[in-house]
Amino acid sequence: MSDRATPNLPSRDLDATVAFYAALGFARTYGDPGWLILERGTLMVEFFPDPGLDPATSSAGCCLRVDDLDGLYAACVASGLPETHLGWPRLHPPRVEDSGMRIGYLVDPDGNLLRLVQNA
Repeated sequence: MSDRATPNLPSRDLDATVAFYAALGFARTYGDPGWLILERGTLMVEFFPDPGLDPATSSAGCCLRVDDLDGLYAACVASGLPETHLGWPRLHPPRVEDSGMRIGYLVDPDGNLLRLVQNA
């Protein structure tokens, strides 16, 4: 196995987090009252409980670097997530940024910012 890192994000309610991400194609591969691991193909995101989290002030985030940004974004849209700049959860469509990278954005119900980055 190669070295890797996985993001660890806060969740106000681990069961609600499972339900939200399941609609995006993630499956729970581990869960107990203190930790949650979700996977979608080779993507892995881990969550820890933080019941006092205020989504409006959360600064948690990560990058999900994927080969098929359009497919992941389409799954987000198909789940009913709104494309808007206010509130959470929400989506921001992929675009080529000044860095030259194509990136979309997902803000989950806990205010976590997931940058959806197209692999080069």
